[in-house]
Amino acid sequence: DPLGQSQVLPYLEGLARRGYEVTLLSTEKPARLAAHRATIEAIVAAAGIRWEYISFTSRPPIVAKVYDQYRLRQAALRLHAAHQFDLVHCRSYVAAGIGQVLRQRFGVKFLFDMRGFWVDERVEGGIWDVRQPFYRTLYRHYKRKEAEFIAQADGIVSLTEAGAAEIRTWPAYRQAPIVVIPCSADFDTFRPSPPDRRRQVRERLGLGTEALVVSYLGSLGTWYLLPDMLRQFAVIKQHYAGARMLFITQDPAAAIQQAAADAGLEAEDVLVRPAQRLEVAELAGASDVNLFFIRPSYSKKASSPTKLGEVLAMGLPVICNAGVGDVAAIIRQTAGGIALDELTEPEFTRAAQALPELLAQDPALRRDRARQYYDLRHAVAAYARQYETLLGTAGPVAVAPVAAAHAS
Repeated sequence: DPLGQSQVLPYLEGLARRGYEVTLLSTEKPARLAAHRATIEAIVAAAGIRWEYISFTSRPPIVAKVYDQYRLRQAALRLHAAHQFDLVHCRSYVAAGIGQVLRQRFGVKFLFDMRGFWVDERVEGGIWDVRQPFYRTLYRHYKRKEAEFIAQADGIVSLTEAGAAEIRTWPAYRQAPIVVIPCSADFDTFRPSPPDRRRQVRERLGLGTEALVVSYLGSLGTWYLLPDMLRQFAVIKQHYAGARMLFITQDPAAAIQQAAADAGLEAEDVLVRPAQRLEVAELAGASDVNLFFIRPSYSKKASSPTKLGEVLAMGLPVICNAGVGDVAAIIRQTAGGIALDELTEPEFTRAAQALPELLAQDPALRRDRARQYYDLRHAVAAYARQYETLLGTAGPVAVAPVAAAHAS
């Protein structure tokens, strides 16, 4: 998955360069594996990372998950017998079940890299309807497992300060060291676009050189508020008549165009372009400002939108909403844009009126301020410090990251 390429492999490459012997165990969807296997193999081979995977099983739905977890556990036990891991680094909840087994059976240090409050996200996102007995039972089961992971983890990684503060209030928390590492950005890939290249991309997309271009980056999914984003864009058009909105996403263009029509926008106001990872920065660099709204909820306290670090690394100002992780605090501290308190017409107008000041600011300064939060090198260093804390050594050791997200 693109997320695995941006939020798994770069960290592991950096840790491997620091001398850690890394084995990556992941679950891979067959079609995406076929498309990206060669790319991933080249990356891990160059970094000296050992990569093993199982194929993702989708049917029957619930039995498939149990089966995949069994296969992951068996693979992890086989790999531990061969390599004697010192630490198991588990990305999210499904992988944490494997780490729990290795810790209990063999005393392997267990790092729970939470990536957010997954169980509550399933409910608040409408994926698990707890009014139904099955999903209510599933929710209770995983809340118990969450408490076990928190209690037994030797170390914890939270994406946000807000999430870390919440974890410390939980009865299961036993004073394990918590490190906050937001979803980082590769500042070598995401950088301000040179004027000539920016002009070329705009011409290729059919965008005028003078038009204000508002971009949205990534999938829309469960949490992103497309109607509200289009309402905000419609208000921006009242101030910038020639404005266009560029969606850089793999989501169907027809659904986005229909939502735009429902918001009273013309078809030519909205442009939808899919992109592979290496094309994303080029397309985003053709825009003037980035826009995203996420539905606030309890689970979103622990959410770190990957797109925010990438966009700020490019020097683009951001219009977003408060109530999600540390987003509003980071926007304030980096002067990175504007975080709306409410998704209302007065707030949309406030954002539109703030654009001249935001566009006049120095993109290089915005990028430099964002480094303290989002630079990949800082994240790798933070992971390394957590490894050293748990292992009591700065020397090379055997680490087994078990990735619940897919590496491809």
